[in-house]
Amino acid sequence: MWFSGSKMVIDLESDRGAPGLKDLVMSDQLLVMAYLHLPRFVILTLHVFIAGFGTYENKDGGWGGAPRDAAYNSFGGRTDRNKSSFFNDRGAGSRGRYERGGFSGGGNSRWVEDARDDDWSKPTAPNERLEHELFSGSNTGINFEKYDDIPVEATGSNCPPHIESFHDVDMGEIIMGNITLSRYTRPTPVQKHAIPIIKSKRDLMACAQTGSGKTAAFLLPVLSQIYTDGPGDALQAENGRYGRRKQYPISLVLAPTRELALQIYDEARKFAYRSRVRPCVVYGGADIGQQIRDLERGCHLLVATPGRLVDMMERGKIGLDYCNYLVLDEADRMLDMGFEPQIRRIVEQDTMPPKGIRQTMMFSATFPKEIQILARDFLEDYIFLAVGRVGSTSENITQKVVWVEETDKRSFLLDLLNATGKDSLTLVFVETKKGADALEDFLYHEGYACTSIHGDRSQRDREEALHQFRSGRCPILVATAVAARGLDISNVKHVINFDLPSDIEEYVHRIGRTGRVGNLGLATSFFNDKNSNITKDLLDILVEAKQEVPSWLESLAYEHQHKSSNRGRSKRFSGGFGARDYRQTSGSGNFSANRAGRNTGGNRGFGGVLLNLRADRKILFIL
Repeated sequence: MWFSGSKMVIDLESDRGAPGLKDLVMSDQLLVMAYLHLPRFVILTLHVFIAGFGTYENKDGGWGGAPRDAAYNSFGGRTDRNKSSFFNDRGAGSRGRYERGGFSGGGNSRWVEDARDDDWSKPTAPNERLEHELFSGSNTGINFEKYDDIPVEATGSNCPPHIESFHDVDMGEIIMGNITLSRYTRPTPVQKHAIPIIKSKRDLMACAQTGSGKTAAFLLPVLSQIYTDGPGDALQAENGRYGRRKQYPISLVLAPTRELALQIYDEARKFAYRSRVRPCVVYGGADIGQQIRDLERGCHLLVATPGRLVDMMERGKIGLDYCNYLVLDEADRMLDMGFEPQIRRIVEQDTMPPKGIRQTMMFSATFPKEIQILARDFLEDYIFLAVGRVGSTSENITQKVVWVEETDKRSFLLDLLNATGKDSLTLVFVETKKGADALEDFLYHEGYACTSIHGDRSQRDREEALHQFRSGRCPILVATAVAARGLDISNVKHVINFDLPSDIEEYVHRIGRTGRVGNLGLATSFFNDKNSNITKDLLDILVEAKQEVPSWLESLAYEHQHKSSNRGRSKRFSGGFGARDYRQTSGSGNFSANRAGRNTGGNRGFGGVLLNLRADRKILFIL
């Protein structure tokens, strides 16, 4: 290639490349195109008026700026990190690109206009590589039939009947195809009830065991509705200068941690396969610039942690004007982590449609009083769904509690690891970050392939540790509580509580990492005098799950309960409250009357309730 005067000359023999359009170059006022079927030397000059045109960047598109496919596909798995792949619906951190630049200079392309006219209920062309990436790891579990015995209670007005099969409700061709690819043979108990409720456009508050299929329970019906209704007004996003496009997701899923957000996003990619819906994910601890660039390529379903979403909204990158579906997953955990101000900012103080117009769903393994009060603010005429005993553990998990002094824990751990087998995935929980690092170093020097995850590790290190654990390269993962909630790691055979947590709900969530979705699992906990505060609750959990109870634990529980009653206080796990709809209790009206109004500060919206409840409780005990 060389220049001759004001013209560009292309040697098609030396510059030969892909068939068809060889090169597309904008040079001053010359637009030069060379086609391989033309003679060896070609001089083709096209004078154009370039003022007002933007840079053509749709590298996989044609002349009109539209991609070759009817819609993008989810290229670029985690194995492709740091590689560019086009038509990528991976979230921030995937380094994929879906170039949407057009001639308008506003970040738009003809894809937007075409998408409005497309039938979103029809599947797009399949992609074998992507299909293998998304669905190759599916596993329904070997003990799934026992889930039919789990009791379910639904309360609320005009509750839709539950389903027994995915075919009992119309979810459309795309969803049914992806259910088949996921090898889902039948819905889990929470899915049997939640799917028809959500499809009926009712608000929902659902309590279900960890690992019971909660994520699919809301993603399947929500995406089905989006495919049926299409994008609506959400695609008519406001356009600013190029690269500053504001996105208006149709659905928003809030999650407490980066790990859970990524897992929900990965599931969303599965059920959005062969659709025109583009999932995105934003979370703290990662490059916000990359996340912004990913959002600018389009976002229909957004998975986010509350803090990062507020940041994006304040930067003008996200608008919630057309958010028709709001999901709060692990809502109790979000409140525990202090996210209530951000949640209320997102839901109540911005442009999100109010309750009654949007559809709102809450999912969690536990729902204490504070969450039920919060539900009244966010949900309209909702249905309360309790699957099994809320906060209970699965009978698929064999629980062992052993007395181990602090000085003997490491040697006892080595005995357990030797008995488990080198290839079995084992999750070891400790209480402190320092303890996680120290135990990882100890196991490494003992010859075990292990890694660790805790709050002080960078996002890249955390993701790499989880990848090594899932793949089996490091079958032992030492973790603090940051990894206890929401992690969806298949085939964890053994959970070891090297340090027991201080409250029983944390224990439930920790051991819930094994025995997921019907698989059998083992949980071993080291107990000593430091753990006396959860003795009674731990005993209740073991008895309820029909587990073997050590005689020494029964004696300690009786002794601890006797001492507690003498002091005038006795905590019972969940109090039974989370397992039922508080609207059905005789005192539910008093909650509304006594609830303190909102105030400024970190606990606005429920701090007054806690104070009132605690004050009432003290009065009762004194009397």
